[in-house]
Amino acid sequence: MFPWAGSSVFRSDLFRLAESRCFDNQWFVDSLNPSVLLLIPAYNEEQRIGPVLRVYAEFFRAHYVGSFHLVVVLNGCRDNTLGVVQQAVAEFPEIRVLEFAAPIGKGGALIEGLKLAPEADLIGYIDADGATQPAAFLDLLKECGEVDCAIGSRWLPGSVLEQTQSLKRRLYSRCFHFFVEFLFWMQIKDTQCGAKVMRRRAIEAIHPQLRIADVAFDINLLYSLKRGGFSVREVPTTWTDQMGSTMRLNKGALGILLSVVRLRLFYSPLYRLLRPFRPVEAWIYQKLRAPQPLPGPKD
Repeated sequence: MFPWAGSSVFRSDLFRLAESRCFDNQWFVDSLNPSVLLLIPAYNEEQRIGPVLRVYAEFFRAHYVGSFHLVVVLNGCRDNTLGVVQQAVAEFPEIRVLEFAAPIGKGGALIEGLKLAPEADLIGYIDADGATQPAAFLDLLKECGEVDCAIGSRWLPGSVLEQTQSLKRRLYSRCFHFFVEFLFWMQIKDTQCGAKVMRRRAIEAIHPQLRIADVAFDINLLYSLKRGGFSVREVPTTWTDQMGSTMRLNKGALGILLSVVRLRLFYSPLYRLLRPFRPVEAWIYQKLRAPQPLPGPKD
């Protein structure tokens, strides 16, 4: 049972929700004691990931009654991230590791990790830098009693940014948001917050549509959920901007913008007409040193 399920207020709310049509019977049964799978994609994170793994493992041992497992998906790491994670695995058996020698990108790592969705009722992910604390992630798990996907948001009233981002980074973030909203009209204020939780059935339904391998993966995920008719809720979160987390207007940023435009085109009638230009697209991604989108049925 959820650790917060002991209160009479929660029980009354839960049964009221169970009576409504927004709940299917199977989810109501599973939600009483959901298993959780947390994914952490990691690329050269030997300096930061060790404390994050320990804090999460210790927190969920102490505050969560249901089954909790954490999988680190290594993405072409060239440092000792694997060694650091293996130390945590030896201490906490609920932690596992998947290693991919090639740099497949954050999105590519999550696409691989989400193949493990049948192992849990709720599947989520966070960034390896620890910007999302365990208590904030637990808040998202609670929300999934009512919705198919809960995402942390740094731009809603009630959100707390414990370390203020630089003006340049905030400006870039807001410009990117308006660009994404113009193309997809999802009415989501923060698509890029690295804390999201989804129900298993939602992930299994949309997984074949997940193609974007860089950090624009979040847009691919959310747009697929919206198109699939799944409910998405933004939740005010507590966020700590971490040292070493950077966003620069470089080749990588151009690759992200290219992925966003490509995703928009994928859902347009023009996409098939652009098939002869796939080699050019691949060449551009290679020049930008950005992970290429995975091929799909339309490719």
